Amino acid sequence: MEVKLYVGNLSYDTNEEGLRTAFARAGTVVSVDMIKDRDTGRMRGFAFVTMSSDEEAQNAIKILNEKTLDDRVIKVNIARAREEQPRRMAYGGRR
Repeated sequence: MEVKLYVGNLSYDTNEEGLRTAFARAGTVVSVDMIKDRDTGRMRGFAFVTMSSDEEAQNAIKILNEKTLDDRVIKVNIARAREEQPRRMAYGGRR
């Protein structure tokens, strides 16, 4: 079963290939999703890496959590489901 990992505190210089290479040491990387600002297109400092199994995901956490990547100490943990937040009305509209 695939497991999605949250990777935080990334350097703005970190790219998808570098992240994929680092996580490949722990096992099979299914996908890498670099999160970018929708207005500027600039990296936001975090990403999601999907590993092919729970064992590989735990191994990645063990190997990479609180380790240095591109001169930054990164955080790696299991990604949590996004919490539902109420939608805001634009321009002060009524609900």
